[in-house]
Amino acid sequence: MTPQGSVVLSGRGLVKRYGEQVALAGVDIDIHAGEALAVVGPSGSGKTSLLHVLAGILRPDGGQITLNGQRIEQLSETKRSELRRTEFGFVFQQGMLVAELSAEENVALPMLLGGAKRRDAIGAAREWLGRLGLRGREGSRPGELSGGQAQRVAIARALTHRPKVIFADEPTGALDTRTGKDTMDALLVAASDAGTSVVIVTHDVELAASLPRTVTIRDGRIAEQVGVLS
Repeated sequence: MTPQGSVVLSGRGLVKRYGEQVALAGVDIDIHAGEALAVVGPSGSGKTSLLHVLAGILRPDGGQITLNGQRIEQLSETKRSELRRTEFGFVFQQGMLVAELSAEENVALPMLLGGAKRRDAIGAAREWLGRLGLRGREGSRPGELSGGQAQRVAIARALTHRPKVIFADEPTGALDTRTGKDTMDALLVAASDAGTSVVIVTHDVELAASLPRTVTIRDGRIAEQVGVLS
């Protein structure tokens, strides 16, 4: 396990272009082990591009990304895909659950894709669902869950393989205020218990203010950083 507070993921001079549009214009950022931070900024500022580049979903056009000493932007798509399954977790605005699978099967999916035995993966899934207040809903499909319950399933799925970093893209965007707060509290407590870092891209001012560190992106650059490590 990476020591608490040390840099687990870093980006240096990150550049990303879409045609003539510059989404990232030389971003430097460090993510520390066990911390929670918000990335905020106006629409089109580059915050989602930053998340996707750091997570290895997109390859930067310039700069470098280092995960525990390993340069990940140089890896092949196959290797970066494997990295996303093993070292990173993801929570999206709509949950992105597989409708045909039960809650426990959705949560177990990353472990199963990684080659874990079904018994072990389902056992881990049930443990995380229980910790996130969903005991008794393991067999429910996404359509049988409320929005907040579905997001907790997505959180459990992101945590079950004990990733180093969870990336959450507008995770409260489809939830009402109370449900969003309760869901984010559940994510942050569970991630803290696991020693997992959390990077949240959000327009939610209250959510951003509740986190120990906020990074503001404007015009593809970091305009401001506020706060301290958690």
